[in-house]
Formats: sequence, C-alpha cells, structure tokens
Amino acid sequence: MAIAIDYEAEYNNRARVPAFASILADWQVRSAATRQRIGGARDVAYGPDARQAYDLFEPAGVTRAPLAVFIHGGYWRSLDRKEFAFAAEGLLAHGVAVAMPSYRLCPAVSVGDIVEDMRAFLPALYRATGRRAAIAGHSAGGHLAAALLATDWNGVAGVPADLARYGYAISGVFDLEPLVATSLNEALRLDAATARNVSPMQGPLPQRDRWLTAAVGGDESAEFIRQSVDMAAAWSAAGIAAEAVIVPKTNHFTVLEDLARPESAMVQRIVDLARRAAAH
Repeated sequence: MAIAIDYEAEYNNRARVPAFASILADWQVRSAATRQRIGGARDVAYGPDARQAYDLFEPAGVTRAPLAVFIHGGYWRSLDRKEFAFAAEGLLAHGVAVAMPSYRLCPAVSVGDIVEDMRAFLPALYRATGRRAAIAGHSAGGHLAAALLATDWNGVAGVPADLARYGYAISGVFDLEPLVATSLNEALRLDAATARNVSPMQGPLPQRDRWLTAAVGGDESAEFIRQSVDMAAAWSAAGIAAEAVIVPKTNHFTVLEDLARPESAMVQRIVDLARRAAAH
C-alpha cells in the first residue's frame, strides 16, 4: 500500500529549517560587502519593471572573463538578487564573472511570466557582454536555469542557438505539480495544467548538446532529493548529458555555502562549465 506524501512538509523549506531567518540575515550582510567590494555593473535593466534588472560582478584584472549566471530562489514569490551576491565569491576567485538577475514575483505575475523574464534577461546579457554563460540557480532559480536550457533560442534575434548550453541547478523544483496542494500555491496560483506547462521535467526537452547538473543537499527532504535525481534521469534518458549530485551534510539553504568556497566541487564544476561556454 502506497504511503501518502505530505507535500506541505516536504516542500516548505522555511518550516523545515528553523534557522532560515538567521541564515538569510547572514547572507544579507555578506552580500552587501560583496556588492561594495567587487567591480562591475549594477541595476542593469532588461525590462520595464523595477525587478527586471541584473548585477554583473567582474573579477579584478581579468579581460573578458568567462561568465556564469546565478538565479536566486524564493519559491518565485520572494527575495532578490541583492541578498545573494555572496554566492558569487567562489566563482570570482577563479576569474569567472557572475551575472545575477532579479525577476517579477508571484502573485503579481505567474510562474510562466517569470520564465519569460529570464528568457528576456539572458539575451539582454548576451547583447551587453557578447559572452555565453553557464546558467546556475538555486531552488526556484534551479527550475529557471533548467527552463533556460530547454528554451529554443533559434527564434530570438541577435543571439546564438546555443545561448544556454550548460546548467547547474541547485535544489531545484523541476516538476511543479506537487506544489498545487500546498500553502505555497496561495501565491503561485497553479493548477495541474499550468504546473505541467512550466515543469522542465515534463518537457519540452532541450537539444542533446546541453549539460545539466542537478545538485541537492543531502539533508533536504526526500521530495527535493527525488526531484534532482528524477530530473537527471529523465533528461539522461532523452540523450542529454545530465547528472544528479548530492551534497552531503547540507540543507536547502546551507547548500549554497559551497558557492562561496573557491575550493568546493560545486564551484569547480561551474567554473568548468563557464569556461566551456566561453569557448563556443
């Protein structure tokens, strides 16, 4: 007999990690220091809304550095790029530039609208820099990173068809249907059909020359671990280079600390992907 899954408990990460508020406060302090210390561009608009903007952090002394994108999380309904600048530190230490976008939030817009925000951001970044990027993201940002890999860029003027070829999704939600029955859906306003339409695990598939790493904390819920494992398996079965990586002894929030550590396997992989993107 199948055991019913408590999706509320499985997906409500702030309830699962009581230290979330103190973790976020620490991120904010560290991110303010990163934004003050690192050069680059700030508040670059890619659309008319105030949240449709990005920051670009450039490593000192590097000309035309390889580029990575980091898309923040917050369940498509909260937080902002400025709270995550600390996560650029590990990549910057290896001479990789980092672009961090914000996007409009639910319930003012839909999850599908947020996907379209990112599909507007990435071409704007390319036109501004002339550089392809490796695409990383956390939580909702992991979902958005996968959505960018699955996007058909052929119809977008002025950008290459392989604009988003390499992705690293951290603690992503790739199948949104389980969220329909949770309190999170008060802001997301999904039904089964709209959830499927914005779920990278359910298609459309990206081109076979794409690469996705789906990483997840070893102390995360069974559902979050399943999401990453199933996502990698689904895309691998379709002939796409995809892998699942479990980061031991980390929860949904502390897993991001690996991005701030230049020596971490997570940073090393994204550096490699950014260099591959730059070589095309």
